[in-house]
Amino acid sequence: MMVKRRREELLRKYLEETPAVVLLGPRQVGKTTLARVLAAQIPGADYLDLEDPRDAARMTNPGLYLSSLADRLVILDEVQRAPGLFRVLRGQIDARRRQGRDAGHFLLLGSASGALLRQSAESLAGRVHYEELPGLDLQEGGGRTERLWLRGGFPEAFLARSGAASERWRLALIRTYLERDIPQIGVRVPAATLRRLWTMLAHRQGGHHNAAALGRGLDLSAPTVARITDLLHDLMLVRRLPPYFVNVGKRLVKAPRVFLRDSGLLHTLLGLRRMKDLLSHPVVGASWEGFVIENLIAAAPFGTDAFFYRTRSGAELDLLLLLPDGERWAVEVKLSEAPRVSRGFRVAANDVAAHRRFVVCRAPTAYPLSEDTTAVPLPALMHRLTDRAN
Repeated sequence: MMVKRRREELLRKYLEETPAVVLLGPRQVGKTTLARVLAAQIPGADYLDLEDPRDAARMTNPGLYLSSLADRLVILDEVQRAPGLFRVLRGQIDARRRQGRDAGHFLLLGSASGALLRQSAESLAGRVHYEELPGLDLQEGGGRTERLWLRGGFPEAFLARSGAASERWRLALIRTYLERDIPQIGVRVPAATLRRLWTMLAHRQGGHHNAAALGRGLDLSAPTVARITDLLHDLMLVRRLPPYFVNVGKRLVKAPRVFLRDSGLLHTLLGLRRMKDLLSHPVVGASWEGFVIENLIAAAPFGTDAFFYRTRSGAELDLLLLLPDGERWAVEVKLSEAPRVSRGFRVAANDVAAHRRFVVCRAPTAYPLSEDTTAVPLPALMHRLTDRAN
C-alpha cells in the first residue's frame, strides 16, 4: 500500500518555480518513494542514489555527466554524502539559466539537515528551495489517530501488518542510527551510551533541555551531550521547540523544550508496545503533546513559526503558532475528552496577544470552552491550518 503524500503537489510546484529543491527528512520517512513518484510523472527524469557505488561511479566527473542531462529533472539521493557536489550544481544551474532552459531540474534528497543546509547554503544561495518531509500525519494516515500515535509516522512502521512487525521495524531503524548513521558522522560514543541518552530524552519528552543533568547520568560531559542532541536534531529525530520572547515584564523560561519527533520511536525506546501500555505510562501526556505538536506543525502553512511560552510564575502555552499572515494561535494540549481552560493558559494567551485560542483534546467534535477559547479535536484544527495554506 502506498500513501499519497501531501507534499507531492507542493514539490511539483516548487520544481517548476525554483532551479533546485532540497527535500529534507529522516531516513526511511519516504523521500525516495516520493521522488520516484515524481520521476515517473516527468519524462526523462534521472535518479541517482549517492550511497550506491554504481550511481556514485556515474558521478566521477559530475560536471560532464550533469551536462548531458541539461534538459531533464535530476534527482540526487543522500546528497549530503558528496559535499563537493554543490559547487558543481551551482555552475550547472547558472549554465542552464544562461542557455534559456527552464529552471527547476534538480531535486536533492538528504537525511542530515544541518550538514546539508550548511553545504547548500554556501553554494546555492538564491537558487534553492528547502522543503521538509515529516512522517505521516493524521490526514495522510486516514485519520487513524491511535494507530498513528502508537506506531509513529514512518510509513513502514505505520503500515506494518501487525503491531509486532511495526515494533521490529522501529527497533531495526534505531539500530541503524546507533550503529551506522551516527558513527559515520563522527560521533565517537559507544552505541549503548547513545541509546541510553536517546532513551533518557524519551523519558523527559517535552522537558527543558539540560545537557549537564543528562551528562551526569551517563558520565558524559555537557558539551558531548549537547553535541549528540544537536546531531539528533540535524537528523530530524529530535525537535527543539524554542521559547517565545515578549516584553511583558515577566521572568520567562528560556531553555528550549526537547521532543522526540516520532511517537513510534519514542514508544519503542520506552518499551511501550500496546496502547494499554502507553495509556498507563507516566509519559502518556507528554507523548500525546508531542504527537499533536508534530501534526499541527506539519499542517501549518509554509512560513509558520512554532514556539512555546512559559513564565516562571506558571503562565504557559504548549504551542504558539505565528502564521505568515501575522495571526498568533495559542494552543494547549490535553489528553482529556472534557478539558478545562487553565488560568495559566489564559494569562499566557493574553501576554502574547493571541488572535485565536484552542485546546486540542480527544473530544469527538469542537465546542466552545469560553468566549474566546475553543476545544477542538486534532484533525479539525489540522484542517483549519491546511485551509490557511491553500
